[in-house]
Amino acid sequence: MLLKLVPDNTKIPFTKGRYAAVGISLFLALASIAAVATIGLNFGVDFKGGVTLEVESEGEVNLGAIRSGLGDLGLGEVTVTEIQDVGVGEKGVLITVAQQAPREGEDFDAAQQRASDEVRAELQEILGEDIVFRKQEIVGATVSGELIEKGALAVGIAVLLMVLYIWWRYEWQFAVGSIVALFHDIAITMGVLAVTRLDFNLSTIAALLTIVGYSMNDTVVVFDRIRENLRKYKKMPLQELIDLTVNETLTRTVMTSGTTLLSLVALFFFGGEVLRGFTGAIIFGILIGTYSSIFVAAPILMWTGVKRDWSKVKDATATA
Repeated sequence: MLLKLVPDNTKIPFTKGRYAAVGISLFLALASIAAVATIGLNFGVDFKGGVTLEVESEGEVNLGAIRSGLGDLGLGEVTVTEIQDVGVGEKGVLITVAQQAPREGEDFDAAQQRASDEVRAELQEILGEDIVFRKQEIVGATVSGELIEKGALAVGIAVLLMVLYIWWRYEWQFAVGSIVALFHDIAITMGVLAVTRLDFNLSTIAALLTIVGYSMNDTVVVFDRIRENLRKYKKMPLQELIDLTVNETLTRTVMTSGTTLLSLVALFFFGGEVLRGFTGAIIFGILIGTYSSIFVAAPILMWTGVKRDWSKVKDATATA
């Protein structure tokens, strides 16, 4: 007997909740924009510059002592996070030090290296000489500024190309729903990143690009089935047809999203601090993308007046 996550021939009336869904989505989108504008994103070292050190210790790690000792160095903002991706029986700490202003006679790189040396010496005093420094990254202001610009450009180009593809692939009624769902997913994901204070770095940009593709793919699957059913059920009311289509694609949606989430949740909890921002963004992006395909993109077709005979119109135009 096969395991079925979704029963066959489901008849869930998804479109009946379209007004509530639009209200919730509008509220979340506006709240997300406000969160990004007021709270701001928690930019990592990639985007704001500074020093990152990853330390491994076989002994006990006292985060309070580390924070206190590093705070006394006068290096500005210092973040100390326990990590779980170190060897068996060992413990690790990820330290992020804010970008340092050069002192007299120092250049920028020398100032960052000085901060790194001071942190290393303090950690050896607190944790002992047997600690292992697994990673060190120093990112300057020029590089971080370029990364912000190129990251924003990458997301912008990806969204633009998706919009152009959908506008070319479908009639404008379908395109409107896809575009609204896409911006809806990106906006709310950014708001969640601002509220949860997950690191926003180059990995997060990769996560946003993944969300753009995943969200659009999910929407296209639903829309392709709607177009097939528009040909097949020429007299069925549009609301009933959309409900039928979403129920027909429900098994695929649940299986695809569910199997992807299984691996992402494992990475989120066991992949370490380095992957947490990346996997956290994708997890929420998949959830909100699945929601928007069902409750945002599809019901918009009822308000944009999609043609029941759109294929005939195109055929007649081509013949003429």
